[in-house]
Amino acid sequence: MCKVNIYITLKEAVLDPQGKVISQSLKDLEYDGVRDVRTGKYLQVELADRENAEKKIEDMCNRLLANPVIEDYTYTIEEVV
Repeated sequence: MCKVNIYITLKEAVLDPQGKVISQSLKDLEYDGVRDVRTGKYLQVELADRENAEKKIEDMCNRLLANPVIEDYTYTIEEVV
């Protein structure tokens, strides 16, 4: 069995209004030095086995989990003992 950690973020060229609101709120709370905030999604997927895990995850992300037009994704795979 393996656990896959998937991180989905908006592409750099896509506006992130939620990130802008969070950034401004942090500045209003006097957290100096905050330059920018980008929001995203984090998902954990458990697969029965490691075989073809990369292909499965790429397929899942491109077909359902991420919108490839406006989002990028990265992932890590961990063996579960």
